[in-house]
Amino acid sequence: MSITVTGTVERRDIGTGAWALVTDNGVTYEISKKSDKSLLKQGQKAKVTGQVREDVMTIAMIGPVLEVKSFEVLSSD
Repeated sequence: MSITVTGTVERRDIGTGAWALVTDNGVTYEISKKSDKSLLKQGQKAKVTGQVREDVMTIAMIGPVLEVKSFEVLSSD
């Protein structure tokens, strides 16, 4: 199932590090490591379309893994 969410990209210092998207309503998704590197910027606000991967687990376990299909940068710090 495809979802579109808007939120802020955050770097989490857990294990080897992980990237998260914290939505405007407080839900945290772990951004898949295969995502476009131009999305992975601390504090950047983006609208992301992707698929929540229920079949993937990570060491960070900060939230459901979001496999990003496309994104639009709304603002960056």
